[in-house]
Amino acid sequence: MVYKGLYHLFYQYNPWGSTWGNIIWAHSVSNDLINWEALEPAIYMSDPFDIKGAWSGSATILPGDRPVLLYTGDTATHEQVQNIAIPANLSDPYLRKWIKPDYNPIITPSSDMNVSSFRDPTTAWWAHGHWKILVGGRRKLRGMAYLYRSKDFKTWIKAKHPLHSARNTGMWECPDFFPVSTRGKNGLDTSQMSQNVKHVLKVSLDVTRFEYYTIGRYDPNKDRYYPDKGSVDGWSGLRYDYGNFYASKSFYDSEKGRRILWGWSNESWSPAVSAKNGWAGIQAIPRSLWLDPSGVQLRQWPVEEVEKLRAKKVELNNHKLQPGTHFEIKGITSAQADIEIMFKIPSLRKAEAFNPKWVNPEDVCAQKGTIVRGGVGPFGILALTSQNFEEYTPVFFSIFKSHNNNHTVLMCSGGASSSLTVKELYKPIFGGFVNVDLKADKKISLRSLIDHSVVESFGGGGKTCILSRSYPTLAIMNKAHLHVFNNGSEAVIVEHLKAWTMKKPFKMNN
Repeated sequence: MVYKGLYHLFYQYNPWGSTWGNIIWAHSVSNDLINWEALEPAIYMSDPFDIKGAWSGSATILPGDRPVLLYTGDTATHEQVQNIAIPANLSDPYLRKWIKPDYNPIITPSSDMNVSSFRDPTTAWWAHGHWKILVGGRRKLRGMAYLYRSKDFKTWIKAKHPLHSARNTGMWECPDFFPVSTRGKNGLDTSQMSQNVKHVLKVSLDVTRFEYYTIGRYDPNKDRYYPDKGSVDGWSGLRYDYGNFYASKSFYDSEKGRRILWGWSNESWSPAVSAKNGWAGIQAIPRSLWLDPSGVQLRQWPVEEVEKLRAKKVELNNHKLQPGTHFEIKGITSAQADIEIMFKIPSLRKAEAFNPKWVNPEDVCAQKGTIVRGGVGPFGILALTSQNFEEYTPVFFSIFKSHNNNHTVLMCSGGASSSLTVKELYKPIFGGFVNVDLKADKKISLRSLIDHSVVESFGGGGKTCILSRSYPTLAIMNKAHLHVFNNGSEAVIVEHLKAWTMKKPFKMNN
C-alpha cells in the first residue's frame, strides 16, 4: 500500500529460519518501490486467533486515510480465521507499530465450511453502504471466493452465495478482485465502479501453484461476478505469469494513479538446503498492470522506477540475424542487466504449421527448445550464458502458421540448463502463447530483466510474462555473458536493441 507518500510492503516471513513455519508479517518501506528499508515486523504470532501463524492478507485504506490490515490467523486447533490490525500511531508515516483489536477474530468459518481452507482476505471495496471482501476457500474440489459485508469494518456477515466459484479447480489462495479502466492505462481505486470499468478476479490455484485470472462484469446489486465470454476459470485460462510466480497481490497507487502488482518467486529445494543457504524466495519486480485495448487480457510492465537503476548503455539498430547465428552484447554487466529488443520478421512463409494438439505451451517449449531449428524461430536471447555455452537461460519466440492464415506466437524461457544440481530443484522451461497479430508489421518486442538467479521477461509489450529462476555455477558475476540468437530457417532483424547495466538497489536494516 501507499501511505503518506511511502510505499509499504508486508510479506510472509519466518524470523527464526529460512524454511516455512512461524509465519509473521515482515514490513519494509520505500519512497520509490526500488530502494527499501526494513522495519520491525508488523504482525507477530501472539494471540489465540493467530498463535500458529499470521498468514497472507491485504491492506485497505479507510476514509480519513486510516490503514487497516486484514490477515488470516491459524489457531491452536488449526482453524483459519480472519483478523485485523490497525496502526498504533497514524501520524507516523512509517507505521512502525500495529495493534490487534480485542474484537478479533472478525470472521470465523461457518459450520458448513472447510476450516483448513479459508484464507487470504482481499483488499476491501465499498458498494451500496457496505465494505466487502473476499476470502479464498474450497468446497470439495470447487474453488470459492467467499464474500463478506460490513458497515463498520468490525462486524462481518457472510453473503448467502460466493462472489464467484468454479468446479474442479481446488483451493483458491490469495484471491484479488479489482477494477480496470476500459479507457487507458490508468489504475483505479478498488471501490471504483462505472460504465467504463471492468473487473478482474485473480486466484492462485494451490493444485497447480500457478495463478489465473478472468476479466468480467461485477454486479454490485446482486454481488455477483460474471466472467466475459471466452474468459475461462481454471488452468485453461489466462495467467499473470507463465513462469515461477505465485501468491501475487495488487494495490492501487494513489500517488501515481496506477495499479501495481507484486508476485513471489519461490525456491524449490529441500528445507535442509534452504536452512543451509539462509534464505528462500524473492519478490518479483513490481509491475504496472492495465487492461489491453482489446479488452480480453491484461498487460504488465516493470514500474518506471526500475529505470533509475540503469547505468552503462549499449545500443544497436537494424542488425540482420541470419539463420543459425548469434552475437554477444558486450559493454554491460550481463549478470545484472535490463534489455529491450524489437524483432522484425521479414518473412513468415517458412513458419511451421501449428499442431492443434499443442494445448500446453510448456510442452511445446520443452519439445522444441533452442536447439531444434524451426521455420521462424526460435529467436531471442541467451541470458546468464557461460563462456562455452555449457549453461544458459534462453528467452525466445517461435512462430507457427495456424488456421485462416493467422500465426501463433510461442514464448519460452527457463533455466533448465543452469548447472547447479540440488535435489528437488525446480527449473523447467516455461512457456506461454502471445496474443499478437503479426499481419500488420511483423514485429514482436521483448524486455528482460536479468538479476543473477532470475530472468523476468515481458513479451509483446507485456502481453505474456515469464519469470524464470536460473541457478548458474559458471555464468556468474563477470563470467556471465548475454547473446542474441536466431536458430530459425528465416532471417530475423533486430530493429532496435537497448541494454543497460543495472546498479544494485539500496537496502538498509534499521
